[in-house]
Amino acid sequence: MKVKRVTPDESPFTPVDKAPEPELGTGIIAKERYTSAEFMQQEWDQMWSKVWLMAGREDDIPEPGDYIACEMGREPVLVVRQQDGSVRAFYNVCQHRGNQLRDTGIGNADSFMCAYHHWDFHLDGTIKDIPDLETFPQGAPCSGLTELPCDVWGSWVWYSLDPDVEPLRDYLNVIPQHLDPYNFDKMVMTRDLTVVWECNWKAAVDAFNETYHVQGIHPQLLWHLNDQDVQIDCYDKHSRYMVPFGTLSPRVNQRPPEIPAGIKEMMIEAGMDPADYDGRVLDIRLDIQKFMRENGESQGKDFSRLNDDQLTDDYHYFIFPNITMNIHATSVMLFRQRPHETDPNKMYFDIQTYVLPGKDDEVPERPEHATYNFGDKSCGLVIDQDAHNLPGVQKGMNSKGYRGLWLSDQELRIRHFHKTIDDYIYGPGKKPSGAL
Repeated sequence: MKVKRVTPDESPFTPVDKAPEPELGTGIIAKERYTSAEFMQQEWDQMWSKVWLMAGREDDIPEPGDYIACEMGREPVLVVRQQDGSVRAFYNVCQHRGNQLRDTGIGNADSFMCAYHHWDFHLDGTIKDIPDLETFPQGAPCSGLTELPCDVWGSWVWYSLDPDVEPLRDYLNVIPQHLDPYNFDKMVMTRDLTVVWECNWKAAVDAFNETYHVQGIHPQLLWHLNDQDVQIDCYDKHSRYMVPFGTLSPRVNQRPPEIPAGIKEMMIEAGMDPADYDGRVLDIRLDIQKFMRENGESQGKDFSRLNDDQLTDDYHYFIFPNITMNIHATSVMLFRQRPHETDPNKMYFDIQTYVLPGKDDEVPERPEHATYNFGDKSCGLVIDQDAHNLPGVQKGMNSKGYRGLWLSDQELRIRHFHKTIDDYIYGPGKKPSGAL
């Protein structure tokens, strides 16, 4: 079953043309990349410390003094709204004895006073006060906090641990052009979780970078998405696939007795009543698109820069190295996969969801951030299914009976992901003999 894609006649819209297929070979991806402390250190030294990273939502810091304290691996970072409205980032570390200035989270401060000895820093990172400065014969250690590159795109704040990193827009490459039509700045957060998973961060990236596993891990999804007619596009560092929703997988070889639950949910979210629908199940996807196109403006939702497919389908983007975005016309599910500080067999999985409210919808309050270990609380059926599987994947990676990833064309994004990691660690197009 092929799904016709709608290409807009004028820009600016999200490009839909297939990107040229990269030549990435067919070799095994070594398992040690997921288990080795040595490779974990190489990733940190050559990749994590060189890329742009997402700190948090710009909406969380609207006023001067508002801050986001976040962590990447071993590094604590502080993102601060300045008096002039700009945003700056600093290492979240007092220059006296190394104490962390703020715990992870969001808040507001007039200045950043260290609780240890009351060294105090202005919002711009400069020193405000050092008690008993005259007792330091060597004087103050510096002019203030160590600053990091910082910028904003998509209503999210980004930073880099590399003082010489390329500009954010250059790093993102095609991403703004592709995703700006979704109006992320009008969306509001509805969930904010961090879960500790017993797997390498790349195993989690892999799990969401292909649809080949849907038939095995998520069989219920076969009743409301097409997991086989999936366009895969690889760009410079980033990638995407486009998954038709509101339809049946070709793997479903029986006629559903009624509208499947997942498709009913899509209809209700669009404002349709499934009980009033008397057409064929295979026509519902296009009818949802038609309904949303005709009613979006009256609902207070701007779909003017989205093509018809985007009104139903998952335009699924991966922003290297660790942002996975399941994007729909009225919602985004964002995953951020972060490495553990020391253990390649563990990771932090951040889950954020956003919705586009209509003019008559009550805007939800920002949810409190919660952190827990997997199994303490459900993340929802689909994510739970992946999470239950990944510890077994990690154990298998550590087995002497396993050599590495044996990938199909359906898993092209995973191979491209590893190629991009290699470009950072070894240099573009290079991979020394014996490399992991």
